Amino acid sequence: MSDSKSKIAVLGAGSWGTALAALVARHGHPTVLWGRDVAVVEAIDGSHENPRYLPGIPLPETLQATTDLATAIDGAAWILVVVPSHAFTETVQQLAPLRPAHAGVAWATKGFEPGSGRFLHEVARQILGPDVPLAVVTGPSFAKEVTQGLPTAITVHGDDPAFAQTVADAMHGPTFRAYTGDDMVGAELGGAMKNVLAVATGVADGMQLGLNARAGLITRGLNEMLRLAAVIGARPETLMGLAGLGDLVLTCTGDLSRNRRLGLALGHGKSLNDAVREIGQVVESVQTADEVMRQAEQHGIELPISNAVRAVLHGEITPAAALQELLAREQKPEYPDTLFK
Repeated sequence: MSDSKSKIAVLGAGSWGTALAALVARHGHPTVLWGRDVAVVEAIDGSHENPRYLPGIPLPETLQATTDLATAIDGAAWILVVVPSHAFTETVQQLAPLRPAHAGVAWATKGFEPGSGRFLHEVARQILGPDVPLAVVTGPSFAKEVTQGLPTAITVHGDDPAFAQTVADAMHGPTFRAYTGDDMVGAELGGAMKNVLAVATGVADGMQLGLNARAGLITRGLNEMLRLAAVIGARPETLMGLAGLGDLVLTCTGDLSRNRRLGLALGHGKSLNDAVREIGQVVESVQTADEVMRQAEQHGIELPISNAVRAVLHGEITPAAALQELLAREQKPEYPDTLFK
């Protein structure tokens, strides 16, 4: 595939793209980070800091940054896409003709393709063709903590075991554990769906409903993940691992989560527009909630928490009314026998 120190191109100079580029650069890989924002790119190259997304955190001097996509990709052994889900299709379309022969494509983007509801591996496969190795990087990982070198564990799921291992090897280090797997559907489902459920727990905390409510929402949210996983062919153990439960707990409880902060603001009575503006970055749950419910409706299953979040984000119902609807649902078994069948 490549030697251990081959060039890596990272596309997307937001907080997570910068964090992962810094990670692999610190591990000795020649790394070029591509971004659209000239000021951010110049700051990364010149002062070794991303002042917009990771202010005050030093980046490795070996990390290079550019606004030229061809320069970033030229000679790369593999490419890591770290852009918001709404920009994923366009980015993969742009990299496709520039991709070096044999270079695999991985991504740390979480979400679905807006409008179609397709999983991102389906988008990448259609654009790149059947022979390009693909992998998704996911798990409980706040960019700020990764850049600070705090302990983190993630998982890399791919359709080519050698490529998934290559990606994991580049990331794995003294404070960063990278596991591997081959359930791309499950890994992507967990990474997308946890954003929606984090809004629910944020709303509950914003309304000061207590720790019992938070734990209940996380657990029943995991149930919704497992229910959807069962009908789309994902493995339940994937959702019980880093890609599902791990990411869900982090995003629902950690205040570095943009989606949790959105929920907190809504729980405090702020409007959606005001809440998103205050956060100042892309909040994936706003689009992902629609796509999660599209999946649920296609497969004829109920996801009451996800549906309530979607309704709140569309302004169809207030957080308080959504809570009342959830509490008024009929009593039933916690896990029907059919969940994993």
